[in-house]
Amino acid sequence: MSRIGKKVIEIPKGVEVKVTDEIVSVKGPKGELTTAVHPKIVYAIEDGSVTVNRVDETREARAQHGLRRTLLFNSVEGVTKGFSKTLEVIGVGYKVSVQAKSVVLNVGYSHPVDFPLPAGIEAKAEGIKLTISGIDKQLVGEVAAQIRRVRPPEPFKGKGIKYENEQIRRKAGKSGGKK
Repeated sequence: MSRIGKKVIEIPKGVEVKVTDEIVSVKGPKGELTTAVHPKIVYAIEDGSVTVNRVDETREARAQHGLRRTLLFNSVEGVTKGFSKTLEVIGVGYKVSVQAKSVVLNVGYSHPVDFPLPAGIEAKAEGIKLTISGIDKQLVGEVAAQIRRVRPPEPFKGKGIKYENEQIRRKAGKSGGKK
């Protein structure tokens, strides 16, 4: 039995969960999210909580049990609190700024890199830190990863774009091995 799938999802005040044949819709103070329904998974809403159960004990149903519960939990948490990821831009002359619905990165290329933000994602730049926030956990993580790919941190000086809590493995340079 899935340990994650067995957990009950509490529905906070102001959040509305609707289950149809094809989607689960979660509406809250920050917005609305939908999650696809799998035919082997059944959702039961009662007394301000949602339980996720599987129809049978097949391999596919067991695989989907924890996944569908986690996706629904992330939707509930997203419409109440939201999600955010913080990136740091490290390097001499490296800058980040937010203009309208795009992030402008000056990270050592001959031109500034303009990264347009998708709908539902907000960005805030403070010095070397860039905070990406939104209600969809998957989209926030994907946008942060795409921005990091513009200039990933390099192992010698550590210059580049990294996550706030990321540890960069540093290497010794050419002169590091000589006596």
